[in-house]
Amino acid sequence: MAAKISVLRWLLRAGAALAAAFAGWILLGRARSAGGRHAVAERLSRDPAVIEAAASYSREKGLPLAAALRLVEEYTREITPAPDPRLYFQLAIPLAGMVVRFLYGRWLHSAGKENVPEPGGEAGVIFVMNHRSNLDYVVLGHLIGGGTALSFAAGEWARFWPLGPLVRAMGSFFVRRGSGDALYRRVLERFVQTGLEGSFTPVVFIEGGLSRDGRLREPKTGFLDYVLRRFDPSGDRNLLFVPVAINHDWVLEDGSLRAPDEPNPSGVESVLSTSLYILRALRLARHGPERLGNVAVKLGSPVSAREWTASRSIDFRVLEPVVRLRWIREFATDLMRTIGRQMPVVPVPVVAAVLLEASGEVLSRKEITARAWSQVSELEERGAWISFDQEEAVEAALRLLLRRGLVITDGDHYRAAPEGGKLLRFYAASISHLSPEEG
Repeated sequence: MAAKISVLRWLLRAGAALAAAFAGWILLGRARSAGGRHAVAERLSRDPAVIEAAASYSREKGLPLAAALRLVEEYTREITPAPDPRLYFQLAIPLAGMVVRFLYGRWLHSAGKENVPEPGGEAGVIFVMNHRSNLDYVVLGHLIGGGTALSFAAGEWARFWPLGPLVRAMGSFFVRRGSGDALYRRVLERFVQTGLEGSFTPVVFIEGGLSRDGRLREPKTGFLDYVLRRFDPSGDRNLLFVPVAINHDWVLEDGSLRAPDEPNPSGVESVLSTSLYILRALRLARHGPERLGNVAVKLGSPVSAREWTASRSIDFRVLEPVVRLRWIREFATDLMRTIGRQMPVVPVPVVAAVLLEASGEVLSRKEITARAWSQVSELEERGAWISFDQEEAVEAALRLLLRRGLVITDGDHYRAAPEGGKLLRFYAASISHLSPEEG
């Protein structure tokens, strides 16, 4: 009962703070934000590449050029954020801290924060991240803190009121996934390119969506192509790509993830399904000292576009599209490999791998701990970052798996639950590429 009261109080405080700040933003900041969006729209409407794309679109569709330009304005309003620094730094970042502390407590680990470039430097900065959970946004925002305002690419599901204005005010921009509209893609491309010339700091989920089977997905190249196709390797402004790897002991949406060969759910279905799992996880977060277990983030050394292109003697601007895309794929693959190499090792994937290797055999707590640490030692020898260093972490992982019904216990002995195999494989897969067999 005390835990439920504590959760309720926390939710009420968070809700009150959010409502008050949002109301203040609406009353005091809407005009300034709208002005900023209007300025972006004006700049893009005069952009030669956008005008050319609009003219081509009008000829192709048999529309007046003015109608195509109105469509450009519509797309610009849809994509462009309306950032309010007060809302981001005074609400979003503190609220992210509250959420992270509530869900993970002392089980949050990070490394490589020194690799984050100083804001306002002589290079555009892009964070390139794998995608495990919708909480990845919150965790990374909390870790970066008040030093840099990050801009996430939000899906169409977040466009609608009241979430849309709030997300837009926090600096996120909106992207239509898989749009075949050439004019829309050109507006998005020029928005990204011109933004990187200023203070725009995007976070890109290079896999294009959540991992469905726990493994890293093949990288998507669309966003990278946008930012690199006009990159001048001899120009004054470089581009730095910060690879970010994140891993969780408990992915809130794991029960709602489709198989890799299944189609994505509709926007409404996805939101409802994910919301149910998140509410369930929030309810269970206070039911054990480990809360939702460990979450760990590692930020790697920035990859310089200038150095990468110089090492291969290429200039993306002059390459034929087919050749350029081949090099973009190689660049994306390099980033994905870097993310994979620095993937944090957290306890649940290790324990899940031990239980799966046992193939239903009953193991004592001592045997599980010994096998887990043997696996950890092998991974450490191969250069993996082990984000935990206490035997308590393995025991906490076992408690978490018990709470989730993925493990069956008889006294001090454990085995994988028959119905838990899918999720155990999901978690073990997150670090399987680091093992000697697959590395």
